[in-house]
Amino acid sequence: MTVQKVDCYSEGERAFMAAGQRARARVLFPLLFVLASARVKPDQLTFLSLLAGLLFCPAWFYSLPLAWTCLVLHVVLDGMDGPLARHLGIASNKGSFTDTMSDQVVITATTAAMIAANLAEPLPGLLYVTLYTAVVLFAFMRNQLNAPYSWLVRPRFYVYVWMTVEVYGLPGTLNYVLWIASGLLFVKLLSGFVRIREKL
Repeated sequence: MTVQKVDCYSEGERAFMAAGQRARARVLFPLLFVLASARVKPDQLTFLSLLAGLLFCPAWFYSLPLAWTCLVLHVVLDGMDGPLARHLGIASNKGSFTDTMSDQVVITATTAAMIAANLAEPLPGLLYVTLYTAVVLFAFMRNQLNAPYSWLVRPRFYVYVWMTVEVYGLPGTLNYVLWIASGLLFVKLLSGFVRIREKL
């Protein structure tokens, strides 16, 4: 029996993902071997990634170097749970869903931190978080209905990078990035709604 892949990836991402997964498996093999030998589980890496992302928020108000370290650690760990799951032969829909929801929590928390620090206005921040979450959920629904997105917008890494630009280079520009990201996400939300409605 074939198990349907239920995740939030678009059709266009899958070819790139397959190549990227193979490359990461080769590059990370020594580390994955060590983690597997130490009986580290993918869900544990997901939890540590979530924790690092959440710790970014209070750290921001006490130590920017610590905050950036937490965010980088979040991204690195987020990129390792999938390869470890495949290395162990236990990749699953549950793991993919857990990883994605963990990412959404961090997106929400880091955006809230930017608003609390007065680096982003509430309206673009709220729109960004709401639309991002809705598009991800629509992507899950469309894949379940065998009507995947042809392509998706995933602006979280651009927003993370732009936080540093906001602080060290171009203050006052993070709002523009959030507005642009929200606009792109809104387009995908509308197309997702229409396609899901057609399939119901």
